[in-house]
Formats: sequence, structure tokens, C-alpha cells
Amino acid sequence: MNKEGMRLTSSVPWQESLSTGTEAVQDEVIRWYQETPEGKGYVPTMIWGTLQTEAYATVILGQVVDFLGVPNDVPAGVAKRMRRQQVLYDGEHHYAVVLGEQALYTNIGGPEVMREQLDRILRDIDLPSLTLGIIPATARVNMLPVHAFNMHGEQVHVELVSSGVDITDPGELALYRKAFDRLSEAALYGDKAKELLRKALAFWTDSSSG
Repeated sequence: MNKEGMRLTSSVPWQESLSTGTEAVQDEVIRWYQETPEGKGYVPTMIWGTLQTEAYATVILGQVVDFLGVPNDVPAGVAKRMRRQQVLYDGEHHYAVVLGEQALYTNIGGPEVMREQLDRILRDIDLPSLTLGIIPATARVNMLPVHAFNMHGEQVHVELVSSGVDITDPGELALYRKAFDRLSEAALYGDKAKELLRKALAFWTDSSSG
């Protein structure tokens, strides 16, 4: 990579950015969302943060705190994550999001948490602010397996195990847009996406009664 490209990609270790807890990072995410009226996200194995329920987000941020050993301010971080979801209802934003079907089955918090989470997605999937696609587990995708990423304006944010990476290099941004288009082409939308959600909801309902 050339020197210009190096300057346009920044990486910050999580233990640095979360040194005071999870709330400060959530404040930064709120700022991104408020400043960019349109965004895109690809999340193959978990639920996109801006659609997470309070219970689901509590488990996720609790795992972050436990794994990284950062200050435990999970309730404050969750409150801010819930606050950022206001962009789905203000009539000023739009987000195109693609989930992998696996995201509906990754066990975050157990059957009750998962049922509540899937109910929430079914409730919000028709919001004007949201275009939600789900890639079936057996779908043929014209794209090599790839990590999760979010695009806001002229920036891509990638979350690694050890750090968060922000990419603004134009050439790299073009590749992420191309990747998102290919992933979107493999996704199901509307009633077909709802069928996948209801199938997963039935699974978690059966799991809790078994």
C-alpha cells in the first residue's frame, strides 16, 4: 500500500478506545449516524447494532467488557445504543442492511432474548428508513466470504478482534461498495426475508419449550 493509502486507513485498539468503558464509543457511533443520512451495513453472523433489542445489546456489550477487560459500564453503553436507534424513526435517514441467515441463529443470550430480537426485526422490517436483506445459508453468492462492515458517507468501519479500523481511501471504498452490491444481490427481501425470520423465530420458540 502506498503512503497516501496508509494515511487514509486508521486503526485504534479496542482497549484504547474503550479505556473508559463502552459509552464513549457509542457516543461516537451516534455522531456518525446523525451526520450521515444514508448508510450500509453487512453483518453475517449477528444482528446489526441499530436493530438490537436492549436485552441482546446487553449480552453483546457484556461480552465485550469481559473479553477485553475494560471498565464495566454496560447499562450506560446499552442506553446509548438504544438512543442511536432514533435514526430509524426520525424520517431523515435510510439504511441498507444485509444480514447472513446465521445471524438469526447465533445464540446471543438464549431463546427468550432471541425470540424478542426476531420479533423486533419483524416489527421494523417495513420501516421506510430500512431496506433489510437476508442471505440464505445455502445461497450462491458472487463474493468470497468477507467480514462484517459498515459504510457511512465516505468511510467504512470494520471491527476486528483487537481494534476498530476506519477506511477512507477512495480505491478501497470502491471495493467495499462493489462487495456490498454483490452481497445484496444474493439477499432475500420483503416477504421472503420475513419467511426466514419466522422460520428462525419458530426455531427459538421450539428451543425454549423443549
